[in-house]
Amino acid sequence: MFKKEVISKCPVCSHDLSITRLHCHNCEIEITGDFTLSKLNSLSREQLEFVLIFLKNQGSIKAIEKEMNISYPTVKKILNEVLLALGFDGFEEANENRLSLQRSEILDKLARKEINFEEANKLLRDLK
Repeated sequence: MFKKEVISKCPVCSHDLSITRLHCHNCEIEITGDFTLSKLNSLSREQLEFVLIFLKNQGSIKAIEKEMNISYPTVKKILNEVLLALGFDGFEEANENRLSLQRSEILDKLARKEINFEEANKLLRDLK
């Protein structure tokens, strides 16, 4: 039997879905009620994959960068998106402040001719 992944949002109106029936394939018992989903069910498949990689690497951003072949700013961006999706507040503003500071640092390096335009352009694009 093909098993479907649980979805947490209604495909019609985007509101939260609830589980109303549980079934055991071994003994065929069925339990009805109003069951809630875990906060992790609100994550996209990509976000959940990131969480698994994050846990496997014990939160080491360097190890995550290497395994996913992405930059430090990208790891931080995805981490902040996961935290927001899980309902933790304050990360969006902190992330925007961090991005603003990183943009300024890149432009300062360009102004001091420590990096060329192409390098600055790539670094700025990686921040998004």
